[in-house]
Amino acid sequence: QKKDVDPARAVRHSFTLTDNETGESWEFPTLHGALGPKVIDIRNLYSQAGIFTYDPGFTSTASCSSEITFIDGEAGVLLHRGYTIADLAKNTDYMDVCYLLLHGDLPSPEEKLEFDGDINRHTMLHEQLVRFYSGFVRSAHPMAIMVGVVGALSAFYHDSTNINDPLQRMTAAHRLIAKMPTIGAYAFKYSLGQPFPYPNNELTYSENLLRLMFSTPSQEYEVNPILARAIEQ
Repeated sequence: QKKDVDPARAVRHSFTLTDNETGESWEFPTLHGALGPKVIDIRNLYSQAGIFTYDPGFTSTASCSSEITFIDGEAGVLLHRGYTIADLAKNTDYMDVCYLLLHGDLPSPEEKLEFDGDINRHTMLHEQLVRFYSGFVRSAHPMAIMVGVVGALSAFYHDSTNINDPLQRMTAAHRLIAKMPTIGAYAFKYSLGQPFPYPNNELTYSENLLRLMFSTPSQEYEVNPILARAIEQ
């Protein structure tokens, strides 16, 4: 069940900050999100008062207004676009959640089919990028290898680097979603000294990840549906 989560909205409430040394006061609006504590909008603090706040680690500071995710670690609450993570894990798959985060709501069957097709077009890695793996020592941590390869993607896909273009941003998101199983599996395979299999776009996202990681040329690999569903959750 989806919970309404709106970005922070201004209401007719304010917070007054007083300098006890000079007696000067400044008034700042408070913002109320759909969830979580209210916040003081101090964007004009420096221009009005000539002072900064000191908050190491942003322990008392909201860095942005988000419609995407709400987290309350102490209460064990995680919402994506208003849906609880428990509901999403039980009733959807990973691709549903990717669509949800990108577009704001869960896909219809038609939208899901189109989205799956968009992702499947980008699952392979450029062959020159595959050779990038050979620059790492075999004992390198797979996460370090993944970071290096992801960082190199922009050198191979120049048509989706303009962050001000919504279409290019979406293309970059699709590519990253599609290629991460391949990138991660190849990092694992490289550490074992095993050959890199190509993605199989007839499989689901999680099935493809399992096959990429654990298949070998010496025998046919059958995906365990229980493991595939566990990855989805």
